[in-house]
Amino acid sequence: HVQLVESGGGSVQAGGSPRLSCVVSKYAISSICLGWFRQVPGKEREGVATIDSDENTMYADSVKGRFAISKDIAENTLYLQMNSLKPEDTAMYYCATCDQNYWGQGTQVTVS
Repeated sequence: HVQLVESGGGSVQAGGSPRLSCVVSKYAISSICLGWFRQVPGKEREGVATIDSDENTMYADSVKGRFAISKDIAENTLYLQMNSLKPEDTAMYYCATCDQNYWGQGTQVTVS
């Protein structure tokens, strides 16, 4: 089955621009819809952005204009470019298939 491994999180100052990566194994990302989700303890998980097999993208209103989802077919890797970070972007970020059947382990992003 699909395996996903995120990286790129950490502690970032407000206004920073980190990029999250998600290496996908066992399935070609050109053929599936993938997304980034985030969760803060005590709150519901939030969909951040998705990109489908035709590279159509969708974003949560809270990140529209600041975040960009993309994928590198050759590297089989999903990315989330995060710009103009705010403290309210602090969360555990997960990559997953859009049907949410497969998840990575998550990477923490803390904005101060």
